[in-house]
Amino acid sequence: MNINELREHLCESYPDLCPLFSVEFGDGVMQVASSGLHEAAADLKALGFDMLGMVTAVDFGEEFELIYRLRSREMRVGMIVRTRAPRDNPAVASVTDLWPAANWHEREVYDLFGITFEGHPDLRRILLPDDWVGHPLRKDYEDPGIIRRPDYL
Repeated sequence: MNINELREHLCESYPDLCPLFSVEFGDGVMQVASSGLHEAAADLKALGFDMLGMVTAVDFGEEFELIYRLRSREMRVGMIVRTRAPRDNPAVASVTDLWPAANWHEREVYDLFGITFEGHPDLRRILLPDDWVGHPLRKDYEDPGIIRRPDYL
């Protein structure tokens, strides 16, 4: 299955999401609602996306965007799944039950952005000490030792 066949298949399975599917640099990009993240991820796993390469986040102020990089070795295609979580309740479902490799990636995002992964088997800090206050990659993180760039929000 190439990326265009995959797109057709996903558009049949997710007709509402089809307009949000694109191909960038040879990989599929799919935007899903945070409430449908786990279901979409499970479907992609069932389709053959057997590798999770990374989970990261971006702070957009009012909300966070979570980005999952998946890969199918059989189809030799990649997929980027994006979802958004609101700043006032940054929580999404964990995908550790689908890809155990998500464990440390989700812990890193939790540690640095404060995003909670519901259902994660061991959600605790991974980079910073347990008594660290705050999440340093959030734009609202305050530390007197930080000198803010003038163009930084």
